[in-house]
Amino acid sequence: MSFSPKIKLKQDFLIIDTEGKPELSQIAIVNRDGRVIYEAYCQPNSKELSEIVNDLTELLFNKLLVFHYAEHDIQVLYNSFKRVGKSLPKLQTTCTCQLARQNFSGLISYSLQYLSQYFDLRVKGRVFNPNLAHSAKYDAQFTYQLYQKLMKAKLQDSPNPFSSNRVDTPFQNHPDLREIYQSEFLTLKSILLDIKKDHNHQTKGVIVIGQPGSGKTHLMMRLTQEILVNNRLLFIRQPNNAESVLFHIYTRILESLVEPVGDSDYSQIEYFLAKTFLSFLRSEKQRLSKSMLGLLEKLESNHFALFEFLGQDNTKTKREKWRLIEKLLCDWWTNQYAGSGYSLNIIRGIVKYCSYTDKNYKLLVTSWLAAKELPETDLARLGLEQWSEDLSREAFALEAIAVFGKLSLLDEPLIIIFDQLESLSMEHNRSILLSFGEAIKEIFTHVPNSLIIFNLFPDRWEYFQDFFDPSVIDRISQYVIKLNHPSEKQLQRILALKLNNLDISLEDIFTQDDLQDILNQSSIRATINRAAAYYRYKVNGVELPPVYQTQTEFKPVKNTEQRLRYLEEELKQIKLYFKQLEDTQSFSLVTTNLSPVESADPLEQVLLNYLETEKNFLEKDYNLPKIIDDSDDIGKLREIATAFLKVQSAQIEVLSMKKLALPEHLVISKRNIANVLAFLHRDSSSFTARIKNFNQLVVNHPHLQFILMRDARQSALTGKVAREEIDKLNNATNGQFVLLEKEQRIELELIYKMITDINNLDLEIELEQAMNIWIKYYGNSWLTQKLSF
Repeated sequence: MSFSPKIKLKQDFLIIDTEGKPELSQIAIVNRDGRVIYEAYCQPNSKELSEIVNDLTELLFNKLLVFHYAEHDIQVLYNSFKRVGKSLPKLQTTCTCQLARQNFSGLISYSLQYLSQYFDLRVKGRVFNPNLAHSAKYDAQFTYQLYQKLMKAKLQDSPNPFSSNRVDTPFQNHPDLREIYQSEFLTLKSILLDIKKDHNHQTKGVIVIGQPGSGKTHLMMRLTQEILVNNRLLFIRQPNNAESVLFHIYTRILESLVEPVGDSDYSQIEYFLAKTFLSFLRSEKQRLSKSMLGLLEKLESNHFALFEFLGQDNTKTKREKWRLIEKLLCDWWTNQYAGSGYSLNIIRGIVKYCSYTDKNYKLLVTSWLAAKELPETDLARLGLEQWSEDLSREAFALEAIAVFGKLSLLDEPLIIIFDQLESLSMEHNRSILLSFGEAIKEIFTHVPNSLIIFNLFPDRWEYFQDFFDPSVIDRISQYVIKLNHPSEKQLQRILALKLNNLDISLEDIFTQDDLQDILNQSSIRATINRAAAYYRYKVNGVELPPVYQTQTEFKPVKNTEQRLRYLEEELKQIKLYFKQLEDTQSFSLVTTNLSPVESADPLEQVLLNYLETEKNFLEKDYNLPKIIDDSDDIGKLREIATAFLKVQSAQIEVLSMKKLALPEHLVISKRNIANVLAFLHRDSSSFTARIKNFNQLVVNHPHLQFILMRDARQSALTGKVAREEIDKLNNATNGQFVLLEKEQRIELELIYKMITDINNLDLEIELEQAMNIWIKYYGNSWLTQKLSF
């Protein structure tokens, strides 16, 4: 369920000091910007007390009043109002003396003089002078400085409330101000309802257009929180390999399906099976056995009874009941759609996944559903068959996606969200974009009952319209939703929402000039980022970075001549990093220290803070279920290698060996140095065949350095021939087999995420600048050493 936390909107504050007893003789008021806005003396040739009281009645309305020794000042005000026959209005007050006692206990004094000297407070560069004290203006100005110091001290132990502002996936949970884009949100829900009510359940496409940082993915998060109990939501980031776009989409679908639903103990795929099987039983009620009718009755009141009442784990009864469920669904599918192709195996895999409570078994089934070759012992335990060696992964993926679409006809429409597509418009990704268009056309043709959403920048959408065939454009843009820039008041409420868990307001932290700068940014994200920078400046003394100007004009390079001119201009700005490796024949996975590094340059510090934050996220996600795939990893490596070309000259190539299957690889070369980086995450016979061919490449190209990498989370290789081939590679003078451990995998994912975030304008820094900063601080890391020369 989507939520909108209560926003704590505090009143504007004023600092007040009074002199006199029992009534006013002096008063001074300082506003939240530190400016004296009122000063008066009640004595001959000055204001009458009644005139001051009238001024105060207007000035103090709806303000938080800050005093030092508030009890004294309030009593003076009370006496003064009473003297002229008026009642003191109800005041909202706070006291810097009490705040200091609460936050700095044990001091020998809490007088304004002592605290000003203790904290080295200054007004116009001068420290507190006791000889000037007890002047209302002087004391009010130091009380203002003290209040700012106390607010800063209060915040220093708290994380920056504006630092976590980007929604990376719809499955995250961020505070949500529902008044922002609420009509657009309701439009999406209405389209979803149209698909459900449509007799043909035809899949519909929606383009959501918004500038960088406008909140497109945040809107998807709201949709997820609202509908995830009923609909399955599948989140797809940009593909990175033109040869396996459909398979990339399918594996991201699998990763989405194993996401938990809210606070429940069940994942999306378990929701999907439970609700689908309940609908199936309803449709087959007249033909059900007595035991199935009993199960139907239980499912009507609680569809999770499918998991709770089928018997104890590892019992014959439970296995038999799950086999029956599998048979019933497979028989129904055969009657509805025939049983050719891979569809029945996909259904068996879904049922198998849901039948297990052991996470290791679930992970094995997920790998199998991703068409991975499993060891025979695992297959025997699962009761599944090995996939064919000549399986076409693209055809398999399309059929598998279609199975989920057709099964959803028994339940609710699917929601498929494509996000972070912007960098596909870049010159080096045109082949991927072309394959993506073909894949989308196939999905619209073969996958029913789905709402497919594409999040895009306005200029990228214009480019897509020029690039794609009209048949693709017509399908994906049946609806177009534009996200307009929120009002200044809405932006201010978003910022206030970020402070919801802190007993502090925007006015406590930022001056009016600060807020004007913050609210003057080009997008929601830029506004929050600027607030985060001001927060670091106010609380931690970190210098404000320059405002990043988002590149609004997108001009794809369309021909070779333009590309050459573009590259020549870029090369003028490139600082080349030449690194001659001392030993080009060895490959050591140096554990890189990716801890935060202090930098005097504000732009560098912004990037280093980003890297630290993202590294923490990657560490938390490392042990979550992931489908690790050769084609996906080589796509990431190609994107990383292409980014390194921003700061160096090198070549990216691939090797071939007739029609033999090779591990996915790239050759990164410059002059007489060339590294071949390859991935091989496959198992069993597929692994053995490919490493044999790889070893032949090593022999055929003695001048190249070959590194074959495998993720350490993959199953251990126990086959005799596989182990022999690994030893052969390690014994070669120009070859090495390497397991990517956690730190190395995180580094690869971190730099890839940095690059894609910059290309998608999610990270506000130029790619060339970022690569130079990366090399400066992490130049000794394993991946950087192999990609930079």
